[in-house]
Amino acid sequence: MNRAELGAALRALRQASGKEAKAVARSAVMSTSKLSKIENGRAAPSVVDVDRILTALGVSEEIKAEYMAAARAQATEATAWRLYRRMGFHRKQEQIRALEQSMTLLRLFQPSLIPGLLQTPEYIRAVLSGKELGEEMLARTVGARISRQAVLYEPGKELRFVITEPVLRWRLLPPLMMAGQLDRLISLSRLPHVDIRIVPLVAPQRDVPGHSFVIRDDRMVTVETTHAEMVVTDPRDVALYVAKFERFAAAALADDAMRGLVEGLRDEFLREQETP
Repeated sequence: MNRAELGAALRALRQASGKEAKAVARSAVMSTSKLSKIENGRAAPSVVDVDRILTALGVSEEIKAEYMAAARAQATEATAWRLYRRMGFHRKQEQIRALEQSMTLLRLFQPSLIPGLLQTPEYIRAVLSGKELGEEMLARTVGARISRQAVLYEPGKELRFVITEPVLRWRLLPPLMMAGQLDRLISLSRLPHVDIRIVPLVAPQRDVPGHSFVIRDDRMVTVETTHAEMVVTDPRDVALYVAKFERFAAAALADDAMRGLVEGLRDEFLREQETP
C-alpha cells in the first residue's frame, strides 16, 4: 500500500464511520488541512499520524493492525526540529501527550537531562530557553509540558525511567533550584506505578549511554538528535532499544538506594546554597 492508497483508505474509513474530518483531526491532534492532505495522498503520514487517526476513528484492533503494518513500511522516520518550531513546540507537547494517553508502558532512558515528565517548571524553562522561543511561545510550551505530567498519576500506566548520575549534577539551574528538582525525583519515585532508577558512576559498565530514547508499549521508539526526532517502529529495531534499556536498568539503583544517592546530591546543592 503506497502513500496515496493509504491516504485513500484512511479517508474511506473516516467516511464509513460517519465522522467529520474536523472532529477526527481534532482528536488526532492535527490540523484539518493536514488530514485532508493525508487523505488525498498529498502528504505522507507518519506512523504516529496513522495511529492517532485510527484511534480517533475508533476502528477495531484487527483493522488497526492491518493499517499500522502498512504505515510501518518505512520503519524509521525523521522530523527536523525546525518543522516543529514552525508548527509550535506547544503543539508537539500536545502530540506527545496524546501518545502517552494511549500507551500502557513507557520506558525512558536519559543520559543528558531530567526526563520531561519529571521536570520542575524551572527546569523546563531552562531546557527550553536554548530553543530561542518568544516569551509567549515559551509560556505555552512550558504549560503544555506540565499538562503532560498528569499521566504520572493515571491508573493503569507503568512508567519506568533510567537516568545516569551525571544528569543529576548537570547545572542547568542555580543550586537551590537544582535541589528542588532532585526533591521532585525523590517524591515521584514513591508513586506506585512510577519506577525511577539511577545508573551510578561507580557501577562497572559494559555498555555506553549514546543518546536518550523512549519506548512506548514495545511498538515505537522515539530518539532525539541535535537536528531531528526519529521514530523507529520496526520490531527488530525496537527490540534492540528494549534490550539496551533493560541492561542499564539492571545496573541502576532503585527504591531506597536510588533515593539515598539523590538525597546526597540534593544535600550537596543545599550546602552550596548556604555557603556565603
